[in-house]
Amino acid sequence: MVTKAITATTVGINSYKIEVEVDVVNSLPNISIVGLPDSAVNEARERVRSAIKNSGFSFPLGRVIVNLAPADIKKEGTNFDLPIAVGILKEQGINIPDSDDTAFIGELSLDGSLRRINGVLPLVTGLKEQGIKTVFVPSENSKEAALVQGVHVFGVKHLGDLVNHYAGTPIPETFVDINKYLFEKSDVEYIFDFKEVKGQQKAKRALEIAAAGGHNILMSGSPGSGKTMMAKCMASILPPLELKEALELTKIYSISGLLSPDEPLMTKRPYRAVHHTASAVGIIGGGSNPKPGEITLAHRGVLFLDEMVEFPRQVLEVLRQPLEDGEVTISRTKNSIKYPCNFILLAAMNPCPCGYLGDREKQCTCSDVQIQRYKSRLSGPLLDRIDLIIEVPRLTTEELINTNTKTEPSSVIRERVINARKIQAIRYQSEGILTNSELSAKMIKKYCILDEKSEQVLKMAAQKYQLSGRKYNRLLKIARTIADLGESVNIKVEHITQALQYRG
Repeated sequence: MVTKAITATTVGINSYKIEVEVDVVNSLPNISIVGLPDSAVNEARERVRSAIKNSGFSFPLGRVIVNLAPADIKKEGTNFDLPIAVGILKEQGINIPDSDDTAFIGELSLDGSLRRINGVLPLVTGLKEQGIKTVFVPSENSKEAALVQGVHVFGVKHLGDLVNHYAGTPIPETFVDINKYLFEKSDVEYIFDFKEVKGQQKAKRALEIAAAGGHNILMSGSPGSGKTMMAKCMASILPPLELKEALELTKIYSISGLLSPDEPLMTKRPYRAVHHTASAVGIIGGGSNPKPGEITLAHRGVLFLDEMVEFPRQVLEVLRQPLEDGEVTISRTKNSIKYPCNFILLAAMNPCPCGYLGDREKQCTCSDVQIQRYKSRLSGPLLDRIDLIIEVPRLTTEELINTNTKTEPSSVIRERVINARKIQAIRYQSEGILTNSELSAKMIKKYCILDEKSEQVLKMAAQKYQLSGRKYNRLLKIARTIADLGESVNIKVEHITQALQYRG
């Protein structure tokens, strides 16, 4: 008799329901797994055999055939151990009822205990969408799985506990209050605060605009001008995650194995600082078994590239399409995987090789050719995708030692950013976007309304600076964000002129 157990597998951040079929035939004792399993799935044969025996159950003496259907989807990971074991136990007459709305996920130890696995949240989310109402997962993954509302989650510590559950000793159901958890964790103390940064009001304002509208920003300035310090402070003014964003981000970190066992839900926006030796695959994602890269791990947060021009040109150029589309496609011979990557690119660089071009106190020692070669490392199409480009001058001695200057703390800036994001959330609730940076050309015409005077100023700027279509649209998006920070319904002349100051 063929027995069945339901589980799931992930492809990218999406999951697919898999039926595990088990049949035992009269032949020499052996286990065969078919249905495009990878090496980790194939190794389940020995784990399952030992786990069943060491849990006090008998193992079939014949040949065990395991089919993972549908067979055209590649199966990866160790989460198939538990459903395979369940199918074999059913064959042995163990009372585990057949059910089309119950699924099993988990890796088995040789002694029958269950180990924590990656990707539980997307697995359970996909199963719920396909009609599953009950899931059994490793106990260490139970809180993560319980984030999916409308599914009964049971955390299993040992294979024997699962059998006892159906024998009359039920496993307690796991419950998680998502909203309470998210709000309790949203008030985070940050190490770097803008109140510690002296001067640089223009740069601070640009970072505030970037955080409020989700815009990309490049800071150029001499060594010691405070670029890296302000970049680190950026995390302290980012708005808290909405529930939808938190769940989407948690899926990514769950698949990547970066989710903390004690923190089943991502509660603050990611801030990823990448070293310039990183490879294109490390930043974009991919590999023989494709995994999310840094741009996906920075989804709904910030990706910081310090000394941007030191990155290989090939690495920088692969950012062009993700910056435009908000997603990256990893194509392989047999399949194609999409990862979300809607992030704020925050970059810093020196104005020249020696770093002192335009400095008020120290003279630049670079030749014109060296400066041109240095700046040409950033291509025009890439710079076209950066919304805000600002110069960060070094502080004078007087500004540096002045202790009486009062600077605005991050908490005050953050409140303005949160308020601007709320305005955008209400405005775009029917559009499926969250920030001004995501506006399409059609949406720009609808939401970036200009009066006659503003149109005239923008027309003059477009002619003077020879703005491309992309730059023109990005200028309007920045102006829309500045207007939101000022709680203005329409874009005014002062919003346009201020936006022009941040275009480099």
